Parts: sequence; C-alpha cells; structure tokens
Amino acid sequence: MAKRFKAPEPWQPVPYDAHIIASMQALFAGAATPHQQQSAARWIVEVAAGTYEQPFKPGPDGDRLTAFMCGRIFVGQQVVKMTKLKIKQE
Repeated sequence: MAKRFKAPEPWQPVPYDAHIIASMQALFAGAATPHQQQSAARWIVEVAAGTYEQPFKPGPDGDRLTAFMCGRIFVGQQVVKMTKLKIKQE
C-alpha cells in the first residue's frame, strides 16, 4: 500500500519523501521510469493539489483557508481534466 501523505494546513508545504523527490527530479529531467511518472503524477494531483480533499476549513480564518484550498484543488482538477480529454485527430 502506498504511503498516505497529508498536509496539516492548506498553506503549509506538503509532505514528500526520498522516492517522491527522485521521481519528480527524474520526471522534470525527462528520464523518469513509468513507475516514477505515476508516482510523481499521483503526488502532484493527490498531495500537492489536494484534488480529492474537502476544501471547507472551519474556524475564524475558515473563509481564507477554504479559498486557499480551493485554489490548490483547481490546479489538480485541471491536471486530471487533461488526462480525460479526447484529442481531435486532424
């Protein structure tokens, strides 16, 4: 089972480990293995963007925290959307 990462607060840097660092570096160098590509993509969408997280944050700063989380989630949604679109063949 894959390690579950979760950031404690929306504005804080999200967690990562050595495998994620290596996967991201290999991805951006154009040398990632299929497993590294999947790990990096999953980390971007699920952890960094928090795409499948609940954006609502209660409390006195809830409005700002919720808006911040919605911005992160929007990025993840755009990435996921690109994986689902049909490309027109011309």
